[in-house]
Amino acid sequence: MNDIRRTILWAAFAFSLVLLWDQWQLHNGKPATFFPAPVKTVESANKPVGKPAEAVKANDVPSTSMAVAGEVPQQGAPSQLSDRRRVDVETDLLKLSFDTEGASLVKTELLHYSDAEKPDQPVVLLDQSNARLYLSQSGLISAQGAMPTHKTGFKWQAASTQLKEGEKEITVRFVSEPINQVQLIKTYTIERHSYAMQVEHEVINQGGQPITPQLYVQLLRDGNPPPGESSFYSTFTGPAVYTPTQKYQKVDFSEIEKNKATFEKKADQGYVAMVQHYFAAAWILPNDMARDFFARKVDNNLYAVGMIATLKEVAPGQSQKVKAQFYVGPQEEKKLEALYPGLELVKDYGWLTILAKPLYWLLDNLNNLLHNWGWSIVALVLLLKIAFYWLNAQAYRSMAKMKAVNPRVMEMRERLKDNPQQMQMEMMKIYREEKVNPLGGCFPIAIQIPVFIALYWVLLSTVEMRNAPWILWVHDLSAKDPFYILPLLMTGTTLLQTWLNPTPPDPVQAKLMWIMPLAFSVMFFVFPAGLVLYWLTNNILSIAQQWLINKQMGVLGK
Repeated sequence: MNDIRRTILWAAFAFSLVLLWDQWQLHNGKPATFFPAPVKTVESANKPVGKPAEAVKANDVPSTSMAVAGEVPQQGAPSQLSDRRRVDVETDLLKLSFDTEGASLVKTELLHYSDAEKPDQPVVLLDQSNARLYLSQSGLISAQGAMPTHKTGFKWQAASTQLKEGEKEITVRFVSEPINQVQLIKTYTIERHSYAMQVEHEVINQGGQPITPQLYVQLLRDGNPPPGESSFYSTFTGPAVYTPTQKYQKVDFSEIEKNKATFEKKADQGYVAMVQHYFAAAWILPNDMARDFFARKVDNNLYAVGMIATLKEVAPGQSQKVKAQFYVGPQEEKKLEALYPGLELVKDYGWLTILAKPLYWLLDNLNNLLHNWGWSIVALVLLLKIAFYWLNAQAYRSMAKMKAVNPRVMEMRERLKDNPQQMQMEMMKIYREEKVNPLGGCFPIAIQIPVFIALYWVLLSTVEMRNAPWILWVHDLSAKDPFYILPLLMTGTTLLQTWLNPTPPDPVQAKLMWIMPLAFSVMFFVFPAGLVLYWLTNNILSIAQQWLINKQMGVLGK
């Protein structure tokens, strides 16, 4: 029974054991035990991403029947643009590169976020390079014949490429060459202070027959993990689909690879997204527009997620406009929720979302008061310790009683070591006489575990921690402590807390009790400083409460 109590106590004290085990499993090619993560579909982040973008076929766009039969209509040969070019546009938050082939967005630089590996450069999300293929595409398909797609030539209608002081928005307009007398005009409108843009698709029927086109929007990405991803903690990278009925549905690259991806295929609302740690890109079509969702393999290590919507009939000489939204930027929870309900779920808290969201709300409000994310973490842990003070006190009193009776138990074990059955009977007798419950410290601590796991995911997922300083040497709470001061303090407080706990009667367990804190402290040397600060604060407050109770009960140092 004492073994069970100690197991639960260690889980509560450092659930990081669970996370470390999961990562060890993933490292050895096995599925995670507690927090399943997608299996990487490539051997290396630097491995080529498959076909270059120019070789992606024009018919790499599924029809609405794709979800059922996998049919892909023929779209004709790619356009040979003699004047193909890049159009670079800059706002106060974004630097965007458009390709006149398809009028696609092929590169985005987030000007207010520095790259984790190259701090002097901005974060690049969408990209078209040897190391990364990650594009936003849209176009038309129809059973009536070829129409403008993401491989069709477009002409940029020259305008300003810089959001100037005093301007509220900037507009970028592309007009396609006609395909079967159908023309597509794409107009991107990006507002100041926004990572979202309106993308208007205007379909013009220049022929003599009515047409019923289908509009597709998709995100194309290789399956490589983001650069700088840690092997000690896992975050999701891959497509996601959101519908009102099934809500947020992650789609692993590995499941797409095996053609076993499961998600809702039809809805009249929702979005598709590509998600990675801290950042996301998403396409949103207007509500009440029926759409089919798809996620599929395009090429070796190249995947697409998107939506297809059938438009209303366009009569000869007439046009039709559809306004979609495209988001590319950080996972700022409040802004995402304001943009589209449910979009904030790309900031993935997993199965503990119901606890994590109010914890983030509290953390965010503390930061609004303190104006420092580090001190906000300290304040939040303090509030949680106050909220759970009574439960922790019950657990620490139970451990103090166990510590008080330990000398009697150890003497009895030595005396009856050759008679295990008698030893167990005598042990239970001591516990009854002293009114000690060996499991008394388990339940009060165990019920707090989900709260602290949820807080762990909040701190790991909150993009506001990137480049956020705390004090003195800690200049980025999302990066490891450069001088390892916090991890060393964490190790010291863990050993001190071990000393305050009752020593196991079993000598082997007693040794393990001191070895385990040292062994598991290794991960704190590579954890983000914000996470270590959270655990260090929790340790210090726990030690203070436990020391006070041990002193009151006269068992300090025993």
